[in-house]
Amino acid sequence: MTAQHTGAAACLKVAGMSRMSSVDWPDRLVTTVFLQGCPWDCFYCHNPALIDPRAAGALPWSEVWAHLTRRVGLLDGVVFSGGEPTTQHALLPAVTAVRELGFGIGLHTGGAYPNRLAPLLPLVDWIGFDIKATATGYAHVVGRPGAADRAWRSLELVLAEQARRAGTPTPLEFEVRTTVHSAAVDEDDLTELSSRLVDAGVRTWALQRFRDTGTRDAMPRVTAPGRRVDFGGVPTDRFERVIVR
Repeated sequence: MTAQHTGAAACLKVAGMSRMSSVDWPDRLVTTVFLQGCPWDCFYCHNPALIDPRAAGALPWSEVWAHLTRRVGLLDGVVFSGGEPTTQHALLPAVTAVRELGFGIGLHTGGAYPNRLAPLLPLVDWIGFDIKATATGYAHVVGRPGAADRAWRSLELVLAEQARRAGTPTPLEFEVRTTVHSAAVDEDDLTELSSRLVDAGVRTWALQRFRDTGTRDAMPRVTAPGRRVDFGGVPTDRFERVIVR
């Protein structure tokens, strides 16, 4: 065991674990570790039980660690998801320990904590980064003020790290993901987001159709049923890759 595992990493609140996944990191076979806690309350959240940071973890980090030590050489990597994984300070030592085992590191984040994200970036190989809405619509989606500034600041950090590692043997890959529900974004919002993202330097944009699996029966801040959003008129030709899920 590494010092990180026996120390601060052991404090990680783990809400669940997918022992083998082919969908949480594109083209990679991974274990996904879901961490407890998120500062935001997105109305379409499909893991609402993971929002409360005070909730106890469902399984100890030692169980995750034992699983990973048995999978060295059999998996491509480990994805830390949530919730919002950067909510927990123990994420950094956990990532360090897992990387020392030889795994690639994936991260799902909405960028809620730029200052906590920054020291993680040199250790991460791939990021699924959620941009929820336009700047004016963010608070409605996540239920908290100031979220847009945090998210876009975090995206700037990711882009800077990608540029720093360009041309090296360990490039940083990432995609920006936007969940599409008509109460969150419409066609005009997607057009605005498209322009801002590509101008910032984002190359891959994943548009994720809203699915109600796991959501609360009465979604907060939504007073009308969702309608289908048409992607057809959204300009996407300046991206290297656009994915519709």
